[in-house]
Amino acid sequence: MIPTSEGSRTVYQTALESYLISMARAVERSINRAIEALLARDDRTASSVFLLEPRINEMEIVIDDHAVRLLRAGGLGEGELRHIVATLKINNDLERIGDLAVNIGQRVIALAQMGPVEPPPELEPMSAAVRSMVGRSLGALIYRNLTLAQEVLESEEAVDSYRDRVFDRLMSAMRDDASLVGPQVQFLLATRHLERIADHTTNIAEDVVFWLRGLDIRHGRIHDDPADPPTHPQPGEEL
Repeated sequence: MIPTSEGSRTVYQTALESYLISMARAVERSINRAIEALLARDDRTASSVFLLEPRINEMEIVIDDHAVRLLRAGGLGEGELRHIVATLKINNDLERIGDLAVNIGQRVIALAQMGPVEPPPELEPMSAAVRSMVGRSLGALIYRNLTLAQEVLESEEAVDSYRDRVFDRLMSAMRDDASLVGPQVQFLLATRHLERIADHTTNIAEDVVFWLRGLDIRHGRIHDDPADPPTHPQPGEEL
């Protein structure tokens, strides 16, 4: 049972945040390896992604359990509640990003068994954009940095643009040469995984804003927690 005194709760919340940061760093390593493997079509690096999955899954369970224990202990203030709610949501997004890194690894292993084929030229800049979003969203979480969170939110459209260009190029290539269908489908799936990773980083950025400012900015809306009036942005103020 978690003690209900304010000092004890602070210790347990600090531990919860440490667990989440540890998971975030493991997920970032997984994504970096998956993207490196995809760009190089390196099945050995792709296989190393699978080794990180058990730790990520284990950390997800530990974080959920710790957060629920804190909620059951009660006596939490509004800021503490926001922190725990945001942690639970971010924990889920991190686990999904880890799964998507594994999915990319599977695509790389499949590609390595096929004949040589040129990847779409947009794949490298799209991968770089997604990797940047991952790094910035986790930086926003680890350093409680709203500027980094805002930069993540502003990057989503660029990733969507790359996705559309890759899709059009791959579909055209498959129509022109049926022998390319196999590898092009793998690139198409990898592109979809990258897009979903970007979506999850956006969720993380939104949850960091909610945690730190009490602002609900999902789906383009801005809604304050009514119990926390100081979080209202002033005209011209960033989130």
